[in-house]
Parts: sequence; structure tokens; C-alpha cells
Amino acid sequence: MARRSKRFEHDNHDRWLISYADFVTLLFAFFVVMYSISSVNEIKYKTFSDSLSIAFTSKAKARPTNDTIVPNEQEQLLKALVDKRTARLGEQQRKLQDRMKNLANGLSKVMSPLIDQHLVSINPTRRGVVLDISASSLFKTGEAVLQPGSLEVLREVSAVLSKEELPIEVEGHTDDIPIMTAQFPSNWELSSARASSVVRMLIANGVPEKHLSVVGLASNQPLVPNDSPENRARNRRVSITIVSPNIERGMRAED
Repeated sequence: MARRSKRFEHDNHDRWLISYADFVTLLFAFFVVMYSISSVNEIKYKTFSDSLSIAFTSKAKARPTNDTIVPNEQEQLLKALVDKRTARLGEQQRKLQDRMKNLANGLSKVMSPLIDQHLVSINPTRRGVVLDISASSLFKTGEAVLQPGSLEVLREVSAVLSKEELPIEVEGHTDDIPIMTAQFPSNWELSSARASSVVRMLIANGVPEKHLSVVGLASNQPLVPNDSPENRARNRRVSITIVSPNIERGMRAED
């Protein structure tokens, strides 16, 4: 019987192509996934993230039927801080209003005789309490030296203001009639000198000078039109403004 010839198998040198093709396919799939992640819709991603947070938080409860999002702990903490700051601001505002009201009442008490004669007015404003004193009760016409009769009134004003740790602005005002003397070439010098005379009197009676400032405004801020002798008399005045403190700045200092 004839012997069958032995079959020889040849090595397959192209087998590496299968592994290479698998590697390229996996690499392509990897880059597709990376691209899809990089271009994710932010709105959908946030919705998906919120859903996961609700699902995996032990404290989360059933979602409301009106589809509102349950606030998380950070939002609740932020709201609590805002409410606390608002309450603090409201309390400080109430205290400030009471403080300025008491100040206005104290000034009204010591100035009541001049208020009755319409020589003094006291007006609370957003900037503070404004005390307007007619120049005729303080000075002679064209002069900046305080009359003796006004000294006692200013002493009583100083007694009230010396108790306050607030900025005080003293402004001199004139009417629109020009003045031209050797001492006062214009209403600017006259208004500044009158305001300075009042400030010196306040300092001499206990008001700290670091709280005071002087401004001469001449006839540039009239209360009423300068169209009659009575109105001009109202515009000739010295204004003392007790400035309200800045609440926000005070709160930042406390923090």
C-alpha cells in the first residue's frame, strides 16, 4: 500500500492584521466617546446631574408634582446667610433712624425759641439732619463775627453735637447781591468766613474738630429764589449737617 505523502502547513504571516484591525476599531470607538463627552449639552448634563443627586441623596424626597427643583444644602445655607444679613441691616437701619430722630429732637429743644421766630429750621434728610440758622441771628450785615446774642444758642447746639461721633459739615450761604470790600472781595470769602466762625465756636465748646468741615458756597445753593427781600433773608444762612453713618461700610468693618 502506497504511503500518503505528508502535508506541510505554511505559517500565516498576515495574522497580525486581525489584531491591528481590532485595535484601530477600539481606538476609533474611544475617540468617538471622548468627542461625545466634550460636546455634551450643558442643560441636559445639569438635568442628568440633578437627577443623580436626588436619586443618591438619602435625604432627598419625592420630586414635587409641579417639577420644581428641591433646593440643595448649599442653596439653603446661602439663603440663611442672606436672610441673616438682611435682618442685621434692617436692625441697624432702625437703630440709625432712632438715633437721628433723637438728635433732631435734641436740637429742636434747644433751638425752639429761634424756631418759633422762623430763624431756624431743622430738617431730617437722607444725608442726615440739617440745621439751617438764619445769618441775621448770627451776624451783622456784611460781617463774619458772631454777635454776642448768638453765642449762648451755639453753646447749646455744641452740647448736643459733642455727644455724637458723626461727621458735621458747616456751610455758609449768601444771597445773590454781590459784596466787594477789603475784607470780603466776593460772597465766596464772606460765606467761608461765616462758616469758619461757627466752626470755631463749636470747637471751643467741646465738638471734636476732627468731625468738622467748612464749606463756603456763596449764593449757589439758595433755598428759595432771590426775588424778594424776604427770600434773600432766608437764603443768607449757615447750614449745619450732621451726616448719617454709612451702614454698609459699618457692616463690612464688623465682618
